[in-house]
Amino acid sequence: MVPADDPSVARVLAADGTFAPTPAAEPYLEAIAALGDADLETFYRDMIVIRAFDRQATNLQRQGQLALWPPSLGQEAAQVGSARAARPQDHIFPSYREHVVCTIRGVDPVDIIRVMKGLTHGGWNPFDPENGNVHIYTLVLGSQTLHATGFAMGLAFDGKSGQGDPQRDEAVIVYYGDGASSQGDVHESMVFAASFQTPEVFFLQNNQWAISVPVRTQSPAPLYRRGEGYGMPSVQVDGNDVLASYAVTRRALDEARAGLGPRAIEAITYRMGAHTTSDDPTKYRTGDEEEAWSRRDPIARMRAYLLSRGASEAFFADVAAEADAVAEDTRIRTVALGGIEPDSMFAHVYSEPHPLMDAQREWLAAYEASYEEDQA
Repeated sequence: MVPADDPSVARVLAADGTFAPTPAAEPYLEAIAALGDADLETFYRDMIVIRAFDRQATNLQRQGQLALWPPSLGQEAAQVGSARAARPQDHIFPSYREHVVCTIRGVDPVDIIRVMKGLTHGGWNPFDPENGNVHIYTLVLGSQTLHATGFAMGLAFDGKSGQGDPQRDEAVIVYYGDGASSQGDVHESMVFAASFQTPEVFFLQNNQWAISVPVRTQSPAPLYRRGEGYGMPSVQVDGNDVLASYAVTRRALDEARAGLGPRAIEAITYRMGAHTTSDDPTKYRTGDEEEAWSRRDPIARMRAYLLSRGASEAFFADVAAEADAVAEDTRIRTVALGGIEPDSMFAHVYSEPHPLMDAQREWLAAYEASYEEDQA
């Protein structure tokens, strides 16, 4: 865990919600000053609603409605702050846990459900304006950084960045975790990003655990220094502080968009849930560790800050009601999706009809027919 008083980490809100910027946060306070009460309340609303959605999706998986679910519990501030920092023309490359990033940009949350239910090989059309330039989830660790860097190179080649127009210049932000940071794909992406000075931000969510491997096993040095090794300006931010996450990402994207090259951010956060619903974190994490991080809950921190600014109980009640409504809507629409036809597994394996697929489809049909006869 990063010490709570570490001055080298950009932090605006202390764990108890008081406004207490660290020295590393000082360069970013101008972006915070520009935020109004409505902006701050939106950040809080985003975090509360996505946590309700995330818990509902976890329950749905436990009830057999989904094949898998990767919880985002505890990482809401890192995601909300960075997503709200992006401009409409920017392009987002998530991994598979950035649920609120997607929904902030306009992706229907049930499209995320479709992916985890096995009903789609993509989830949504990234070029549909309603989806806010969000590219599809990637479950292969680190590969999205290759996609993002290639796309960012294209933006630079096409003259869509660095033209001095903040309303039209485009940038890319790519999300990945501490585990993925050790993948070769990530380092290859950084090589090309640095070489071609791409308009790109590498946003690393260090949630302390690469499934069951602690981050200290992967690297004895802070992970943001890997970006520095490739010549990228890099910063470490408190990922449980939504204001710091917003401000740091806002500046990084603005600089990348202006043609100053790629940036790297390491957001220090914690995966309060399991890696996915197929994982049991009690096998490798201690209760003391979880309790220590629970005291740094990003939602509790922001709630305390809003209360200190005079936010009303009516506001918090309204947000809670919205979260409940989103969770219930998710349940209803997920159950209504139904299942998937078993023989669909043979589709799209080959571009042309294939005798092996035909034989396997016929075998399955015969097996199902014999099973029904046995049950009759």
